[in-house]
Amino acid sequence: MKTKTLKPFILGIALGAGMVATFVGGAVVDRIEGIKMLDRLVKRTETGVEFPELKREIVDEESVVTKVVERVTPGVVTVSMSKTRTINLSPFDGFGLFGDFFGFPGLPGRQREEKVEQDIGTGFVISNDGLIVTNRHVVSDTQAKYKVVIGKDDVVEVKEIYRDPDPGRDLAIIKIDRKNLTPIPLGDSDKLKVGQTVIAIGTALGEFRSTVTKGVISGLGRGIVAGSPFEGNEKLDNVIQTDAAINPGNSGGPLLNSSGEVIGVNVAVSQSGQNIGFALPINIVKESINNFKTTGEFERPFLGVSYSMISKQAALLNEVPMGAYVREVIEGSPAEKGGVKADDIIIEFDGQRLNEDTKDSLSAMINKKKIGDKVKVRVWREEKELSLEVVLEKRKQEQE
Repeated sequence: MKTKTLKPFILGIALGAGMVATFVGGAVVDRIEGIKMLDRLVKRTETGVEFPELKREIVDEESVVTKVVERVTPGVVTVSMSKTRTINLSPFDGFGLFGDFFGFPGLPGRQREEKVEQDIGTGFVISNDGLIVTNRHVVSDTQAKYKVVIGKDDVVEVKEIYRDPDPGRDLAIIKIDRKNLTPIPLGDSDKLKVGQTVIAIGTALGEFRSTVTKGVISGLGRGIVAGSPFEGNEKLDNVIQTDAAINPGNSGGPLLNSSGEVIGVNVAVSQSGQNIGFALPINIVKESINNFKTTGEFERPFLGVSYSMISKQAALLNEVPMGAYVREVIEGSPAEKGGVKADDIIIEFDGQRLNEDTKDSLSAMINKKKIGDKVKVRVWREEKELSLEVVLEKRKQEQE
């Protein structure tokens, strides 16, 4: 089972008081208004007092979650993988059983094949004609065959898989031959707030389908290094942190707001911490989806540089500006055509200054543009600032 894992995190939680503020204060009028409000909330009974308004709020919150789950669950699918693997047989076992168990080396030429089938991840429907979003790492094995499970037991073979080549976007779109599916609406991740209620649905542990968990957004704009034993590590920028339980098998599933809109794609979970999960913002995903629907592939604008960000401390020590230090310029790329050179420091891209406080990385800024866009790029070269213009192009196959 392929699961994203993270390096250890330390999480600090602060809780604040709410209604107390209504009843403390110097002014008499504040106390009177507070007493009146309390009187409206309180229902006196023979056994004491009750707070029906507060109970109603709890019931309303529960009904919001249950309604969201009922509405979107038909659009959440389980991703299943099947693969045949070859096992060398042990000289101590004619059937290969004891050899496999005790780990004895197999004899040359003595092998058996074993078919492996298991649920490995989650996805969600984005069009009624068979397009489904999941994580790239869920369907990374090009030698395996994949199926999706819709509802309880409707199993459909995956016809095509489109894997986003961008290392910062752990995203894939899978196509199945099925009509009249139930797509889940996509929200706006730019409007998210810390503390906002979110709901996650997925195949927890690759076993428990349509598992529902609820929590809040714990943080925004996080940068993490995620990985698995199968693929190594990759850096993901500007992800959403949530305390809604995200388990192995939830990868590729939707993170939803209380309106039932997808605001993130669950992508990683911390192995060391508790209740620390991460999701790709849906607005980043929407850019890829729009490109895919237009072109039939993951086309994205291409600049053509490899770079490292210069921190404030490094900039001060070396007496250079903060920005993206260009390690290499790809031959024939838009960057080379526009005059960008190795050892340049890109300090501004399309009018936006690059520094360690910049919310988006250079690659994220590029991805917000379109193929064919003309962009002003300011670079630092030999203690001078230069203004260049590049025309973003489609990445050629040999450059991927």
